[in-house]
Amino acid sequence: MKRVFSGALVTMIAATSMLAGCSSTNSTNNTASSTQPAATSGSTAPAQTAAAQEKVKLTIGSWRTEDIDAYAKIIAEFKKTNPNIDLEFKPTKNTEYNTSLNTALQSGSGPDIIHLRPYAAGAALADAGYLEPLDGVKGMDTFSKDTLLAATGSNGKVYGVPTVFSSTQIFYNKKIFQKYNLQEPKTWDELIKTADTLKQNKVTPFAFGSKEGWILSLTQGALAPSVYGTDFIKKVLSGDANFKSPEFVSSIKQMKDLVPYFPDNYVGIGMDDMRNMFVTEQAAMMVMGDWEYAVMKKANPDLQMDVFPVPPVKADGKPTVTTWVDGSFAVNAKSAHKQEALKFMEFLTTKAFGTVAVNELQKPSTIPGIQANDPLVAKITKNADSISTPYAAVVYFSAGNPTTKATLENSLQGMYLNKLTPEQVAEEVQKSADTWFKPKK
Repeated sequence: MKRVFSGALVTMIAATSMLAGCSSTNSTNNTASSTQPAATSGSTAPAQTAAAQEKVKLTIGSWRTEDIDAYAKIIAEFKKTNPNIDLEFKPTKNTEYNTSLNTALQSGSGPDIIHLRPYAAGAALADAGYLEPLDGVKGMDTFSKDTLLAATGSNGKVYGVPTVFSSTQIFYNKKIFQKYNLQEPKTWDELIKTADTLKQNKVTPFAFGSKEGWILSLTQGALAPSVYGTDFIKKVLSGDANFKSPEFVSSIKQMKDLVPYFPDNYVGIGMDDMRNMFVTEQAAMMVMGDWEYAVMKKANPDLQMDVFPVPPVKADGKPTVTTWVDGSFAVNAKSAHKQEALKFMEFLTTKAFGTVAVNELQKPSTIPGIQANDPLVAKITKNADSISTPYAAVVYFSAGNPTTKATLENSLQGMYLNKLTPEQVAEEVQKSADTWFKPKK
């Protein structure tokens, strides 16, 4: 499996704005099994049985409001073997989740089960003492050490069960491609020729907008390996290169060179507009994460779409998709029902969960050997298994204040507003990294 990320930076991940600096100690379990005395006669057995069968309700906090239906099916699968544990999936709006969660945790409350943002953000919550260590949970050896990095604290303990991978590739409209006799491009030159053909026929080549910064780092993270390959980031991590190196500057220039293939007024376009352009078949391609597949299919069930990896610039290069752990589930250290929450953690390591998750969430599973029913999800999963490279801004450079990832996003927005050159973007990113990042040989 090639969805692996270097562990070199775990110890350098800094706490982000995901939490304040205060921490809390773990509370003792408050479950039926821990509060009942040992049976000394037959008269106590009925009480123990009743306690064991008493239903417990747990809440799951998340930012994935679009996944309510999927988690209803995931919970139903869990309850097949845990009928006395009720779970309520209570997501919060994506842009409000961090603040809402931190406020609750700082007051000693919050959901029993917490959907962790990956890497630096999740590690910050662990380091503050808000999460229960999960190293001893049955099934954790299902995951590679590199996958578990997404929810590993600075002490080396694991605090979350990774659920699914995210991957970024290029979605395309099969009907439009067929209409103009276009094939999936195998090289960057072929991709540009495809974009030229579409533009000549008054079809917007790429649904794209620079209004929302995360779209810019996502796009740059996906396209850049076509320029600098899969080894450049390793050189940055070791100190043999940095963000002012020619390879990185070239990847920023590549982003600028695509402007002729973007929609009119792209600087004012956000994700909703991008999605609308693609599902209404105004645009033929979109660089995007796999999570949008289910959303777009629901918006237009008749849309004929497919994906292809980002083709390389060099003739001897390899196509790539970028991957990272989308999120993990953790147990609130202050939960009154930690034992029951830990049962759900154990369930998350099973093939039963992996199967329902990949088919309902329609994303690659973190559990090896899980096959998707949907052909396109299966293709996305295969690419993530075989030709992936880490989404560097998330996996390695989401620390700092502001984060280096955010600095990249803001600087790219400045470039698209003609306020910064590609060289200046690279300089700003390096300045940010210099405030916290220490290369390791």
